[in-house]
Amino acid sequence: MTTAVAAPFRFFSLHVVRVGRLGPSLVRVTFGGADLGALQSLGRDQSLSLFLPQPGRKEPVVPLDLGDSWWQAWRELPEDVRAVMRSYTLRAVRRDPDEIDIDFALHGVGPASRWASRAAAGDRVLVLGPAIADNRAVRFRPPEDTDLVVLWGDETAVPAASAVLESLPAGTRVRAWLEVPHAGDIQDIATEADAEIDWLVRHAGSPTAVDAVRAARLPLGERPYVWLAGESGHVRALRRYFVAERGVDRRRVTFVGYWRRGMTEEQFRAAD
Repeated sequence: MTTAVAAPFRFFSLHVVRVGRLGPSLVRVTFGGADLGALQSLGRDQSLSLFLPQPGRKEPVVPLDLGDSWWQAWRELPEDVRAVMRSYTLRAVRRDPDEIDIDFALHGVGPASRWASRAAAGDRVLVLGPAIADNRAVRFRPPEDTDLVVLWGDETAVPAASAVLESLPAGTRVRAWLEVPHAGDIQDIATEADAEIDWLVRHAGSPTAVDAVRAARLPLGERPYVWLAGESGHVRALRRYFVAERGVDRRRVTFVGYWRRGMTEEQFRAAD
């Protein structure tokens, strides 16, 4: 079942095809669906909204029959009925058959993490995703004159950062720092870009994000583009470093707080 929302986004009714562990803290869930061919994306850090069923329910409850009025009606549903909504990055799209991958960080708390840790083939979800490939939910947009791409992301942003790296053409200079809890969470990333990637392993005593970036004494060149995503406190600190200490034009810095330590997603959204 699908229904149009505000273009370029629409609902897709999906089911779990398979589940695979990527490491101690990461799991990949592959979804399929009869109308998934209408989902369009150029990749990069494409975000979408995932609706999960409440415990004890087989399907997520979203009032799709109300068309564009679904949002208010969904919010007014009882909490133990209303589908859980979470924002995730579209890790990959494949055709023949039509499938998408979403990677989940298993942090042990929260309904999405619990759902992903128990997901099995056939489980049903709803996704509010892009029907037009170039859409506002893609944040990674380096200016054409960029001579160096700088990336930082924690485990919640590793899927987005990986998709970004895979999308970059040969000859693109990239310096990236990716932070994960365990060494087993480190992944191989295929990219044609001239990329230097450092993995920061939190439980192995790696330095903090800002300390690692500052210690690198990175030559930024004249026209860098900086992309930062993950825990909002670290994102803010890194943005201050690049703008205030390194003199990067703030218009060339994309920063996205995916979560905030000590807050649920509902609390984080309300605080913003």
